[in-house]
Amino acid sequence: MSDPIQIYGDRISGNCLKVLYTAQHLGREFVWRDIDVLKGESRTDEFLRLSPAGQVPIVVTKDGHVLAQSNAIIGWLAEGSTLIPADLFDRAKMYEWLFWEQYSHEPLIAVRRFQKLYLKKNDSQIAAELLPKGNAALGLMDRHLSARAYFVGGALTLADIALLAYTRLAHEGGFDLNEFQNVGAWVARCENDLNVTPAKEAA
Repeated sequence: MSDPIQIYGDRISGNCLKVLYTAQHLGREFVWRDIDVLKGESRTDEFLRLSPAGQVPIVVTKDGHVLAQSNAIIGWLAEGSTLIPADLFDRAKMYEWLFWEQYSHEPLIAVRRFQKLYLKKNDSQIAAELLPKGNAALGLMDRHLSARAYFVGGALTLADIALLAYTRLAHEGGFDLNEFQNVGAWVARCENDLNVTPAKEAA
């Protein structure tokens, strides 16, 4: 068996979790290297030599190559697997959702969650537009899922994994997934597919 890859990440980060979920689902051999972002471990000289942007996740291959950006990493991990559709149009739609996740989903859902849960900001201290814009993103997802079980091609793909990572934790940012029943059912379906312990709703 080839030497395992090394995944550097922080488990509080959905971007890191999507890499973890993908690697586990595919049965990839890997070593997880914990990087505590809140303690500044992504800003040390040692880590910056690997990741000049000071961001997690990154993957270090057995021959020392470093790959950053979560959606690039999961695409590399999943090459040749069923997580990337064989149909060219379905594959393009998968990438459409991956780009949308990073541009129109993560900056809302993830940012509000981080500020509320980890920076301990109250609602008055958080940019007011994050909640309605995040709800609009969840609403778009809910409408898309009204006629399908998965985002692309009728099966689990990287689009689902990328969107799942922060959506399943959206309640920690003050979003109510009970308002988006199709999204809630999809979250449960994907958690089951990936053998991920269901996220607990905030009390």
